[in-house]
Amino acid sequence: MIESFGGSGAGARGEPRLAERFNIAHHALQPPTALKLPTHSPLDATALRHAFASFATGVTVITALDAQGTPIGMTANSFGSVSLDPPLVQWSLRLNSGLHRAFVQATHFSVSVLSADQELIARQFASRAPDRFDGIALIDVADAPPLIAGAIAHFVCKKINDYRVGDHELFIGEVLHTAVHTHAGDSAEARVAEPLVFFNSYFGRVQR
Repeated sequence: MIESFGGSGAGARGEPRLAERFNIAHHALQPPTALKLPTHSPLDATALRHAFASFATGVTVITALDAQGTPIGMTANSFGSVSLDPPLVQWSLRLNSGLHRAFVQATHFSVSVLSADQELIARQFASRAPDRFDGIALIDVADAPPLIAGAIAHFVCKKINDYRVGDHELFIGEVLHTAVHTHAGDSAEARVAEPLVFFNSYFGRVQR
């Protein structure tokens, strides 16, 4: 889950490709010739956090309705697919999050996969702003949480279970509706917009 950021994120269109922006080497990685696992010492939390951060992900905004029917939302990069048949997805939330209780009580959640141009939206939903929806263009869905307008893809899900795992709550949802949104490229051929990417605590974009 994304909650704080170490960098300034992506800039205007035309920046270097993701590998160049994040200084990712183009040569093959050389694994160590030998690795000795510790037997008693605890795993270093900082090293683990850095290892997790080396895995580039997309960025989503997860929304739900609280007990009063008020929309709640947060930025998350833990979203992922689970199954095609039945269609299942998952995401996780810290137990000490202020939104934990509301998401656990919610019966449905919606997922908006953000485009590279929606970094400010990602930051707003990861902030402590009293109204994270302020100024955000939404798509209303009957009997379901709202979606973020302009996102690459949307998923509307019925929560089928949640599990307390370590210091997080893991949510499993059945996909009721999904849509992928395209726009006309330079060749007038419809294509999916560039995704917003999160890597090593920075936002970035992938140029094709």
